[in-house]
Amino acid sequence: MELRSVEELMDLLCAGRHQHALRTAALLRRGRPADKELQVAGLVQGIGPVLCPGDEAARARTAAEAVRALLGERVFRLVRGGAEPGDDAQRLRQAAEEGRTAGFDAGVLEDWRTVLELVAARHARLGAVD
Repeated sequence: MELRSVEELMDLLCAGRHQHALRTAALLRRGRPADKELQVAGLVQGIGPVLCPGDEAARARTAAEAVRALLGERVFRLVRGGAEPGDDAQRLRQAAEEGRTAGFDAGVLEDWRTVLELVAARHARLGAVD
């Protein structure tokens, strides 16, 4: 599945366990407020269980492939995980782990629509240049 719009992505996020995704993204926003792609990667990891409900091993790869065309290569690599080295991948894993147990109000999904639209628009502009 390849997502073509932020609206499709929002629908998938709503269908999933979005509280964990919201907490992960909020933690990343606190730690790296200017890095919208990292924050979005934390948020969209939540679509993996919706896309692959019975296959834990395929969740990250499937979620990454679904958002690649919409959100770009960096978000794709971060969501896919695995061999992605670096500080950002480590921050994402730490935030996801902390988000499982954190007990704070991370807002609602609609709060993230504008950020998702910004990242998607930026990727679309960069894709047009390539």
